[in-house]
Amino acid sequence: MARGYRVLDWMVKQAPVTVVEANVVEPGKYLILFGGGVAEVQASFDEGLALAAESLIDKLLLPYAHPRLWSCLAGTESLGNADCVGIVEGTAIASVIEAADRTAKGSDVHLAGLRLTPGLGGRAYYVFTGEQHAVEAGIAAGRELLGPRGLLLDTQIIPRAHAEFLPWVLRRAPFGAS
Repeated sequence: MARGYRVLDWMVKQAPVTVVEANVVEPGKYLILFGGGVAEVQASFDEGLALAAESLIDKLLLPYAHPRLWSCLAGTESLGNADCVGIVEGTAIASVIEAADRTAKGSDVHLAGLRLTPGLGGRAYYVFTGEQHAVEAGIAAGRELLGPRGLLLDTQIIPRAHAEFLPWVLRRAPFGAS
């Protein structure tokens, strides 16, 4: 954790980037999510990698991220067309973010939410909606990225989701976890 704080300070000193999240995730890892212009993010990313050195566990540089990715990371959800709901769950936060971006860019779906919470033990999942054939394509995109890396936990397709279900699908974690 100590190195994570130092890396965060160093990265924001390198270039004008916006920190979306910087926090501890279980088990005992420090996560830094930030964005900005491609050149600025690249400069901070490279400096962060160098300073993190052997303590680095995972990394992701995602130029031109899908716009919904940012609002989902910020906690702004909307289910859009909830004809069908897709959920992809993985074991590595960076790869799940990459899979969510790929799903949103490559399928005619609405990225509804992304969860990277302390209570998930370093795992993450994303939720998207659309017509069933589009949700099936989105599930396939997530499986294609996470599966070969051995990082896929589960995928689910929920057709014609019940109105009582919808408020619960992206509910915030209880007991103060965010």
